[in-house]
Amino acid sequence: VLGGIGASPATAQELPGIRVAVEGAYPPFNFIDQNNELQGFEVDLLKRLCEVMATECVLVQHEWDGIIKGLLNREYDAIMSSLEITERRQRRIAFSDPYYRIPAVFIGSKETPPGEASPPAMAGKTIGTTDRSDHEAYLKEFYKDSEIVLYAKPDEAHLDLLVGRLDAVFGDELLLSKFLGSREGACCHIIGDAPADPVYRRESYGIGLRKEDEALRARFNSAIATVKGDGTYDGIQAKYFSFDIK
Repeated sequence: VLGGIGASPATAQELPGIRVAVEGAYPPFNFIDQNNELQGFEVDLLKRLCEVMATECVLVQHEWDGIIKGLLNREYDAIMSSLEITERRQRRIAFSDPYYRIPAVFIGSKETPPGEASPPAMAGKTIGTTDRSDHEAYLKEFYKDSEIVLYAKPDEAHLDLLVGRLDAVFGDELLLSKFLGSREGACCHIIGDAPADPVYRRESYGIGLRKEDEALRARFNSAIATVKGDGTYDGIQAKYFSFDIK
């Protein structure tokens, strides 16, 4: 268990503290620094949410395996550790409103000017993406006039883009930005975002909660809305990301 964050001791006595599980192994969202303390985007955002709720929060470091089981066993009250909202997980637990989403983009050679990446604009192009992913499903549904090439690993698609076997790679902006920031990625840049129409259903991440804790879910949802509305979310986001994950 790591230290409390949030309200003053007087306020914390009035409202019981919230124990929140964080893995600590998924930078920049959550990680453990050289002082053995949890840090990252989610930790900073949680501190702000707890201030808004006027509640002390206690961080509980928990490995990824069994993190939902620990919640159901009442080892802590919530999970804020890049837990994607999926139908399968929603059968076991409740989620807050999403507090971050990962947008999808197309990247290509710097010889390809940035611009529209709609299905008509990409007609006749060869696009690589990861096999059995949301990105594959989206391309196959809407980019019927493009050739879709599937890869087991993102690195394999990047390699084919480098040597000119692909016109573009489609995937999540976080992963592709890491590649573009590498030495190999100097060849390439973002051609365009996933178009607004047809909309790409972005991966959404929420705070995991027990289904019976409806009041706590409502408090987190209210705090998330406040922090997104008052500008502090943008300030925290800017410390870690060069693009919008709201």
